Amino acid sequence: MGFHIANEPEADRVLDEYPFAVLTGMALDQQYGMEHAFRGGWKLLTRMGDLDTARIAAMDPEEFKAVCSETPAVHRFPGSMATKLQGISAIVEQEYGGDVTRLWNEAKDGKDLLKRVMALPGFGKQKAQIFVALLAKQLDVRPAGWEAAAGDYALEGYRSVADVVDEDSLLKVREYKQAAKAAAKAAKS
Repeated sequence: MGFHIANEPEADRVLDEYPFAVLTGMALDQQYGMEHAFRGGWKLLTRMGDLDTARIAAMDPEEFKAVCSETPAVHRFPGSMATKLQGISAIVEQEYGGDVTRLWNEAKDGKDLLKRVMALPGFGKQKAQIFVALLAKQLDVRPAGWEAAAGDYALEGYRSVADVVDEDSLLKVREYKQAAKAAAKAAKS
């Protein structure tokens, strides 16, 4: 089936071929359009020639920030995101021997998977739940209890990037998010 999140064939191919690109996209999916966030791995691969977490973790922070800041930048806040990606790369190296798939494939259950994802820089509970749902829905990574760990993001519908499989579903997720923001704003009034 393949990914259709980046809404750019080459970037989606990178998501299909490089598991670290998927994690990179999720890390960058913050105050930035989701399709642009999920192009981050493709941008890094194009600039660096690889997505080697050991290399990323070991790079001089200013040098990596410069790579992330090249036009088009990997995010609208390339400096802080560079720091986050280097921190994630370091954890992948130290905890998972450089194999990002061990992060999810070796989880004992959904609760453990959620805990592992939440240990990454920039992954609060909601973002971690969305990533657990994305792994289940798009990569068929479904440890026992993943639904409970993912919460409402496990449900059918168009709640998050986990549900984006084509341009139509991207628009439906966007509509859902806009309606949720409007409802939250109205509740505060």
